Amino acid sequence: MRLYLLIPLCLLLSACSPKKYPLTMDAISADKAQHIINDIQAQRQDSREELIEQVSQSFLGTPYQANTLIGSATEPEKLVVDFNGVDCFTFLDYVNALSQSANRTDFFNQLVKTRYKNGKVAFVNRKHFFTDWFASQPRNAVDVTAHIISPKAKVVHKHLNLKAGGGKFIPAIGVFERDITYIPAGDLDQAALNAIHSGDYIGIYSKLDGLDVSHVGIAIRKGDDLYYRNVSSLQRNRRVVDTPFMEYMQSKPGIVVLRAL
Repeated sequence: MRLYLLIPLCLLLSACSPKKYPLTMDAISADKAQHIINDIQAQRQDSREELIEQVSQSFLGTPYQANTLIGSATEPEKLVVDFNGVDCFTFLDYVNALSQSANRTDFFNQLVKTRYKNGKVAFVNRKHFFTDWFASQPRNAVDVTAHIISPKAKVVHKHLNLKAGGGKFIPAIGVFERDITYIPAGDLDQAALNAIHSGDYIGIYSKLDGLDVSHVGIAIRKGDDLYYRNVSSLQRNRRVVDTPFMEYMQSKPGIVVLRAL
């Protein structure tokens, strides 16, 4: 049985609005967060990319678990910290926030900035789309797909959240016009692969109207080899795994590459 802590967030964050946001975090997650933060403090001389690599490594083997966040158009949002199971987006949330955290209070603050637009904990303010990470404030990353990674990148103008037949994927939020830059999988030559840094956030481009990506993960270099660290929902995995990068990309339409700020 999990023990959950429901704590007014304003008691934990030094900078917050007058409104109190509840925090949901079990004892296992609290202990793991502290251990990761302690490790980060011991490696402060490392680069941002190295810290992302180290923090994400601590999640290898973590079970796949969807729908861990609490909040909807009708249910009040809570700031959830749950390391017992993650999906691809919460995995990146935790890694991005922890890799910038000096202590536990700072982690909560960084998680709010990572997960929510304008630092406001609310369902409608979640960064529901991968490209929100560079297109919304506060920014988590920059889009390096075209200018740094590959001149073969393509640009598609999309209306994010708008389904092809009408209606919205998430009815509670609006429609966002955005140019999505991606590199087709067939154009991932050695030059493009060499330009990907360990610690880059990689989204799998979606051809569907209204979506930017279908999955997200992290590029990891081990010597000369490039891997895709991601939360696999495949029955044979269902956990955070490292998969050879090009093996994973063989049947995918392309990638979007973001680099952490």
